[in-house]
Amino acid sequence: MIPFNKPYLTGKETLYIEDAVKSGKISGNGKYTKLCQDFFEKEFGFKKTLLTTSCTDALEMAAILINIKEGDEVIMPSYTFVSTANAFVLRGAKIIFADSRKDHPNIDETKIEALITSKTKAIVPVHYAGVACNMDVIMDLATKYNLFVIEDAAQAIDSYFIGKDGIKKPLGSIGHLAAFSFHETKNIISGEGGMLAINDEQFIHRAEIIWEKGTNRSSFFRGEVDKYGWVDIGSSFLPSEIISAFLWAQLENLEKIQNKRKEHWNNYFLKLVNWAKENDVSLPEVPSFATNNAHMFYLVCKNLDQRTALIEHLKQNDIWAVFHYISLHKSPFYEQKHDGRILPETDRFTDTLLRLPMFFELDTEIIIQSILKSKI
Repeated sequence: MIPFNKPYLTGKETLYIEDAVKSGKISGNGKYTKLCQDFFEKEFGFKKTLLTTSCTDALEMAAILINIKEGDEVIMPSYTFVSTANAFVLRGAKIIFADSRKDHPNIDETKIEALITSKTKAIVPVHYAGVACNMDVIMDLATKYNLFVIEDAAQAIDSYFIGKDGIKKPLGSIGHLAAFSFHETKNIISGEGGMLAINDEQFIHRAEIIWEKGTNRSSFFRGEVDKYGWVDIGSSFLPSEIISAFLWAQLENLEKIQNKRKEHWNNYFLKLVNWAKENDVSLPEVPSFATNNAHMFYLVCKNLDQRTALIEHLKQNDIWAVFHYISLHKSPFYEQKHDGRILPETDRFTDTLLRLPMFFELDTEIIIQSILKSKI
């Protein structure tokens, strides 16, 4: 069977893990943590980065950093993973869900302003499939209403937003804070793993404290204080050196991995474009202000029945294709807390979006030929 995902190993992961173990420093914030964090700061221009054990942890750190409290409202898309919302719900926030764009699962930026109230604290755009939300509009709203912007860039490594000024900006570098994922389904992986990117300098010092369980331990190791202690809230967000060593082997091969994934994405698109038109299926759209990091290739079927039929056809041909998010505003946990607005585009993507296999060692031709033979 062709799986939906298969982790790609560069060949140096276990060598670096062994090196970390032999160094005697495996608890985190050592050689490989610093290598990874320096890479992101130099390559993408983030002011400060902190590796975390997951993207969820990075989002939770962001919620703490902007002092989310009971009664605050946070605007985000309903078509996203539960972690995007959970991080803020844990601090007491009310989630205000926005609909998706008609042409893309990303948040519809034209619907945000009407949702802003005196209780709104932050906007959390999610760069679905590594494709940028319209960050010019979102940042203008944040400035106008004095809001924080936290980019959920879980899928968005090495992808960019092209602003109205013509400047190409890495996703995760635009909002005040951003969260990345290195889960095994992402382009660059460490099994589980994530990163908080900090673009507003006011958060850097406190972020290190929260990262280190609420202590000023990082300042102590830099010789800035003569002892460290409990100075704020925090948790165990810092990953071990074993995770960081694995991640470093991946980052060394970022360009190679990205080139291969883009090759797969382009082949899917070129070979399926006519079939899609004939069957009333939509292929992914990349807006003019965005780039494509080939995190995901998906189809948007004309209805739920068509998607179900295509999934079954592929399954019979030993190909594992899967749907994606279920609308969070209709989830068992949040349905009664939602304000009752209908979010038609979100629900449409919930019923019709189908993800095709995407990984480094994939042979897309087998999947393409199977789809072309389907009767849906």
